[in-house]
Amino acid sequence: MNFPDVKNRELHRIVSTAIIYKDGKFLIVRRSLFKKVFPGKWTVPGGGLEIDDYVDTPPTTADGQWYFALETSLRREVREEVGIEMGKVNYLLDLAFIRPDNIPVVTLSFYVPWESGEVKLNPENIEYAWVLVGEAKDLI
Repeated sequence: MNFPDVKNRELHRIVSTAIIYKDGKFLIVRRSLFKKVFPGKWTVPGGGLEIDDYVDTPPTTADGQWYFALETSLRREVREEVGIEMGKVNYLLDLAFIRPDNIPVVTLSFYVPWESGEVKLNPENIEYAWVLVGEAKDLI
């Protein structure tokens, strides 16, 4: 598939994050120290939309478009980062910022129930915790 050239000022990194809740607590992870953005900081699981999240899958419409590409990406990122499955994905809020390496980012955050699995961290994160809202505010 061909994509037209786009001026750099029009490009944004699209990121989705999951505020995952279970038994009244929320899952947070501490980022590895090698991460470019916010190394060593506590955050929620998530990551960037990758072109493979939709281009390498069959389109969901007859005219070659993909529905739920962001949700598909979020589910993949959560599986990769923490090894769990999520329930119904509900939009919560969005945030835009410029990374330290000058890449603009649009982050969409979703509120989702834990569905199954035990947390198993990949190398992108070094620690995790299930915390109450007040505890999360103190760490994040």
